[in-house]
Amino acid sequence: MTDAGENTEYDVVVIGAGPVGENVADRTRAAGLSTAVVESELIGGECSYWACMPSKALLRPVVARADARRVPGLSAAAEGPLDADAVLAHRDGMTSHWKDDGQVAWLEGIGADIYRGKGRLTGTRTVSVTAPDGTRKQLTARRAVAVCTGSRAVVPALPGIADVRPWTSREATSAKEVPGRLVVVGGGVVGVEMATVWQGLGSQVTMLIRGRRLLPKMEPFAGELVAEALTEAGVRILTGVSATVARRAGKDGPVTVELDSGEQLETDEILFATGRAPRTDDLGLDTVGLKPGSWLAVDDSCLVEGSDWLYAVGDVNHRALLTHQGKYQARIAGAAIAARAQKTPLLETDRWGAHAATADHAAVPQVVFTDPEASSVGLTLAEAEAAGHRVRAVDHDLAAVAGSGLYAKGYKGRARMVVDLDREILLGVTFVGPGIGELLHSATIAVAGEVPIDRLWHAVPAYPTISEIWLRLLETFRG
Repeated sequence: MTDAGENTEYDVVVIGAGPVGENVADRTRAAGLSTAVVESELIGGECSYWACMPSKALLRPVVARADARRVPGLSAAAEGPLDADAVLAHRDGMTSHWKDDGQVAWLEGIGADIYRGKGRLTGTRTVSVTAPDGTRKQLTARRAVAVCTGSRAVVPALPGIADVRPWTSREATSAKEVPGRLVVVGGGVVGVEMATVWQGLGSQVTMLIRGRRLLPKMEPFAGELVAEALTEAGVRILTGVSATVARRAGKDGPVTVELDSGEQLETDEILFATGRAPRTDDLGLDTVGLKPGSWLAVDDSCLVEGSDWLYAVGDVNHRALLTHQGKYQARIAGAAIAARAQKTPLLETDRWGAHAATADHAAVPQVVFTDPEASSVGLTLAEAEAAGHRVRAVDHDLAAVAGSGLYAKGYKGRARMVVDLDREILLGVTFVGPGIGELLHSATIAVAGEVPIDRLWHAVPAYPTISEIWLRLLETFRG
């Protein structure tokens, strides 16, 4: 670890040491650029300790049990409750018990200097670091500063909300006990995944959805199938409602939630999964002519608009709030920083070149790890039509392929591909069903690679696998 001292100069200063900041540092160090990384919390960031890793560790046993219950000869053995203590202990192990020693060792191993403390811009190419003991150090970047501070959960300003001590995604993924009752506000990815987790571990879960369906950013059938399964599992889903008041009885008493419909609910905990805000409010953006607390607009190399040295990578640029997409941006930004430092021409005219985060626009993949899983890449039908493409949606029942019937008795699922009729390539693909998360990358390759439909006809899926859905989709398209 680097201690406080004199003003220190580096080629690159990275603010934020989550997966995005780590990958920027990895790419700039690989290019021979000296790099400092500033972090105020744990090295490894939100994904490692409060998001991807703990949430998926919690989800895996819930989904595995659901799968087992649909397998003849195994279903009876899977009827009992989950061992919640063992599940939580496994989650703790997957987060390294909220210790970052391993990630620190990796970052130091690539030759990056780590500064523990609050990083703040103080002007062009300068960053002030306030260490936990209050000492300050000034870092200067010869080439670039990369803001990789991520985003935080937003809690609505309801009356008395501070006294309620509501859960956000952090509390939901790090809780030490299973609440008897849980209200989940929000029907996006965090909402449906955490409803799946805690219902599976024994909570009585109620979801409050302001809109009319779950997973509103995906194809409509994705939210419909997930809602059906959650309801069958025992989750109560209320749509078209909003929480107006929340209050807790005493320090650790139950929470009463009042809805705009007039209904009152009592719960032990309430989780707000109602959106994210950028961690840029105390970053010193005003010292470089930007608005504190704002999302940072960037070009496809993640260079902040109007700047020749400031990069915003990951959630802070609001392009695609996903860990894997932020890491992708980091690889692009790191390559662009190195190219500009070495005065190498950028491949700015190459849409899929080394310095353009084109996938943010055209091929963003995402898996929602519920039961059933929901996954998508690229554009939905509505998005493609709104963008002016002449398209056709091709749908097929996932249960109609042999692999699905072997995977689970009573398999339910659906697949859609959105075809650009002028170019005869895929603009988007959605799969919903048990066990389809690992199927998504084939769709990602097809969309990102702009593989012609005629060539996909020669990509023969193995029998009997769920991936045979590709053949059924192509046959349906051909008629």
